[in-house]
Amino acid sequence: MRRALLAITGLAASTTALVVFKAAPGTGQPAQEAPTAAEGPAPAAGSDETTPRASTAPESTRSASGASRSGSSGAPGTPAASRTGTAAAPPTASTLVGPVVSNEFGDVQVRITVVGDRIVNAAAQRLPRGTAQSDQRSDQVDSRYSGAVGMVVERQSADLDTISGATATSDAYRRSLQAAIDQRR
Repeated sequence: MRRALLAITGLAASTTALVVFKAAPGTGQPAQEAPTAAEGPAPAAGSDETTPRASTAPESTRSASGASRSGSSGAPGTPAASRTGTAAAPPTASTLVGPVVSNEFGDVQVRITVVGDRIVNAAAQRLPRGTAQSDQRSDQVDSRYSGAVGMVVERQSADLDTISGATATSDAYRRSLQAAIDQRR
């Protein structure tokens, strides 16, 4: 069980790091790739083209979002001038840890990862362990609240549904989480 928790936490942390580093300017990606013949010639150096060209690339070269994979490396619909490094640096990720909150079953502590104003990951640092019943309660709380797709990231707050049968652990998780969220303000 601990291996699974560590694997999930590691996956979430590496995914967060990948997203942060992928979005960072100057990470080695070219500012603009050469257009395909179907897209027409590239704008001249120094031109101030501010509207993206419509891609006439075949449907097979389009991603699921409909944007051509062979076009510029920036986000679809973003003007070329803002993708060349003149845009502001993306927000950095920060990790905030809530206090240890004790209840009758044990201690609970929550860590969140924040990028800009968004919570991108939540993880329980400590949960009550020791008996089969406390392990089960802790696993239920952790699986519903934690992770990059858990309820914390979904709701962006400590306003979480109580886990039936794990009320004390749920309440302790929310209190530690709220304290971590309050640190970013």
